[in-house]
Amino acid sequence: MARQSISLSQPNDEWLKSQIENKEYSSKSEIINDLIRQARKQHEQIDFVRAKLTKAEKSGFTNLSKEQILNQAKNG
Repeated sequence: MARQSISLSQPNDEWLKSQIENKEYSSKSEIINDLIRQARKQHEQIDFVRAKLTKAEKSGFTNLSKEQILNQAKNG
């Protein structure tokens, strides 16, 4: 595993410490890794929605019903 040295503002460091004291996490490294995982997942979801919106914008208008559009969205 790669080791990094980072500087934290006092409020962020205090928040990290409180998470450990509350036994939410066992170490600052665990918290940072979890936050990065969450951010990466969020970016993946944003990229997915953005791609769907771009595709929809390029497809033009439709005569499909709301139900048909919803079925298409659910099925890919």
